[in-house]
Order: sequence, then structure tokens, then C-alpha cells
Amino acid sequence: MQDNLYNLAFERSILSSIVFEPQQFDELSVALKKDDFYLPAHQDIYTAMTTLLQKDQPIDEEFIKKELIKIKKFDEQVMIEILSANPISNTKAYVDEIKDKSLKRKLLTLTTEIKRVTVEEELPSAEVVDIVEKKLYEITQDNQTSDFKDSPQMTFDTMEYIKEMKARGNSVLVGVDTGFHELNKMTTGFGKGDLVIIAARPAMGKTSFVLNTVNSLIMQGKGVAFFSLEMPAEQLMLRLLSIQTSIPLQKLRVGDMNDDQWSSLNGAIDKMNSAKLFVDDQGSININQLRSKLRKLKNQHPEIEIAVIDYLQIMSGIGNQDRHIQVSEISRGLKMLARELEMPVVALSQLNRGLESRNDKRPMLSDIRESGSIEQDADIILFVYRDDVYLYKEEKEREKAAKNEGKEFVSEYIEKEEEDAEIIIGKQRNGPTGHVKLVFQKKLTRFVEAQPKAIETTYEHIDTRSANIDMGESSIAMPTL
Repeated sequence: MQDNLYNLAFERSILSSIVFEPQQFDELSVALKKDDFYLPAHQDIYTAMTTLLQKDQPIDEEFIKKELIKIKKFDEQVMIEILSANPISNTKAYVDEIKDKSLKRKLLTLTTEIKRVTVEEELPSAEVVDIVEKKLYEITQDNQTSDFKDSPQMTFDTMEYIKEMKARGNSVLVGVDTGFHELNKMTTGFGKGDLVIIAARPAMGKTSFVLNTVNSLIMQGKGVAFFSLEMPAEQLMLRLLSIQTSIPLQKLRVGDMNDDQWSSLNGAIDKMNSAKLFVDDQGSININQLRSKLRKLKNQHPEIEIAVIDYLQIMSGIGNQDRHIQVSEISRGLKMLARELEMPVVALSQLNRGLESRNDKRPMLSDIRESGSIEQDADIILFVYRDDVYLYKEEKEREKAAKNEGKEFVSEYIEKEEEDAEIIIGKQRNGPTGHVKLVFQKKLTRFVEAQPKAIETTYEHIDTRSANIDMGESSIAMPTL
């Protein structure tokens, strides 16, 4: 049993190799940590070596001894055993073995921790699961090591990417389809590993917008994971069915449909029965739980190409930290998860109320709630904006004021079935910022392409004389870094 948890001979050989060939330590110090060694005396020696490296002092017998004596940790017998061990040339195999046993010890410690919090502290099962998932994630992260990619490797990977793009012909789509042609042209789709933020004030239609993307993907046979923290899964399904059938959402809710509509609904239901859509509507979830659920789902269904969270500010924090710190951990966790699973993670976000006091109520990056970390972690930030929402609100306020003053009120507001909408690209790490025009069909809670095609972009000092870019008729802003 103990042989599976440590190998002192391997540990001695690694330490001996460092003493006799100190130049190896630069590389080994990246892969190994103090806790990877089982014997406390070996941990002390490795720590002393690290201290000497930081001080730019020789990593040899005398200096190691001097450093250990200083902290009263010198063990002459252990040092003799290390100096007597044979140095090795293939250190990688030894390092892998030491790290493997270190991981097993950490997992064994975790089982003890599970027993403690479950039996002795009698914590609720949900809290125990949360603690275990967090500890397990920390263990796996600590055990991962990665080396630099050298220039030949990066060049090869880049050429393979360019060849893949060439094979696609003139397709503007590189990442996951957004569901809108003009937005695809601006973004080339949502890329693998991207954290995409879709932000808006309430009632602007951010959930409706992302459901248009979801519907487009599932109709193409793509897999989608949807974490709905605000809306039950059945309501999401009603909206998707309305988008697909063009039956008003209210008619679907009450079952008020004619024969043709019932037939159309049954056809849509048949399609949705084979759709690769997975919805979690638990309503309360933290980043550790979301990470665990999405990893498991992705392993079971590799066809999943995108994950959606509706919405970020409803996610629970971990511990009793300040909310800004919790949101920072959530946004960073979502970005790391997107990179780990190599798929875009789309998170919806609320905007601060302050923007409504401006004359121009179009959102900007500083309007995102707890915006610092979200703005930093996101690769793409899209704002959903409909001017008619504010026109309607202002009309209602005028009506209320007139009634309070006892005056007759004649409404000048004409409610439209289709409203102009804008998708504002506030940030794009690898592309332009700008505006894409859409139309919002209110009864269907559906966004559609504006006709004719319309696209506006901002211009931020591009010198087209030195850039090999076909600008066409639209101006392009430089990528936001």
C-alpha cells in the first residue's frame, strides 16, 4: 500500500541529480513542488534549493547545508543518503512518477477530509459536494504542468490553422455560428475558448437574443448546454417553439391555436425531440458546481459546442467574500472553463441602472455590473439595445404625470410589432467593434436580420495604406486588446 504513495529512492535520485547538475533545477523547479516529495527532510532540502536559486547562490552540498542549518532543519544522515544516490539523466520519468504518487496522496487526504466534513462536522450534503469539488479542482490544477511552445511548434500550428481556413473557402464563419449573418461577418463566430458576455438592461431581450443563437445551432444538429438560473426549462422550450413555428408566444402559452398552428407545433416538437439541447434550471449554482456539471456533460456528449449561462449575476458566490470578489472569481472561472473545454462559454449579464440617466442610453463597457473583472476576462462583449423600450417607458411616465395632474393624456406612442434593434460589439479581442442592425419581433420574442443588410462600425485610426485589408464600404475598428 505505502509503495503506491511514495518512492524515496526516486526522490533521492532527483535531489542528487540537482546537486551534481544544478543547471537542471531551472527546469525541474517548474514541474515539481515541495509537497510532491513525501519525506519532510526531502521537502526541506528542495525548499533550500529553491531559496538558493532565488538568491542566485550555488546549489551544492555546502550551501544547502548552510541554508538548512540556518532554519534548524539539517539532517546529516538524509544528506549522506542523497549524495550516495546515483544521479540520473532521464529525470522526466522520475518526475512523472513522483508527481503521480503525490497526486495519490492528495486524493487519499481528500477522502479523509470528506469523512471529516460529512460525519464529524455533519455539514449538509450540498455543502460537502461543493467542498469536495473545489478541493478536487485545486488538486488537478496543482498537478498540471505545461511547457513553453517553441517557435517551430507555433508556426506549424498556425499554418495548420491557415490551411483549415483556406479549405473552408469564402466562409466568414470560423467559430460557432451566432445565428446572424452580419454578426458572423463581424465576429467570425464565437471562438473556441472564448468567454462571450451578452449584456443589456431588463426587457431588452438578451435571453431572446441568445435563444436565437441556440435555436440556430440545434437546428444544425449542434449540441448546446444551457444553465437557466432565472427561467424554468419549460419556458425556454416555449420560446424556442415560438421562434421555430412563428406562433406568438402568448398563443402557445394558453394553447389558443388553429389547426395549421397545431400542425406546425407538432412538427417542431418532433424536431426538438431529437435536438441536442441540455438545460439545467436549478436556479442557484456556483462556479464549482457549474464547472463540475459542464465537464461531466461534455464528457458524456462531446457534440456540445457551446455553453450558455443566464445570467452571470444570479450565480452564487463561494464563501462570505465581497460580491465584487465573488463576481471576479466567477468570470475568471468561466474563462478558464471555456479554455479547458475548448468551446465558447456565453454568459448573460445585467447592466447598471445609471445608463438610463444619460441622453444616449446605448450601453458601454463601464455599464456592466461589477464590470472590472468581467470586462477584463471577456473575449467578446455584446450589448442588446432597443430604443423603443425607452420610448415606451417615457410615454408611460408622461401618462402617469398627466393623470396625477388631472390632465387629459393623448398618447403619441405607436406600439410596433417589429422594433429596430442593435447588437453593439463593445469589445472584441480579435476583431472589430461596431454595431449590427437587427429587427425584434415582439410577439415571437425573435430577432431577425434587418432588411436590407445594414452594418455600422466605428473607425479607430486604421492606416489602410499599410494594412492589407479590403475595407469595402464599411469602416472597421481595430481589435480591443
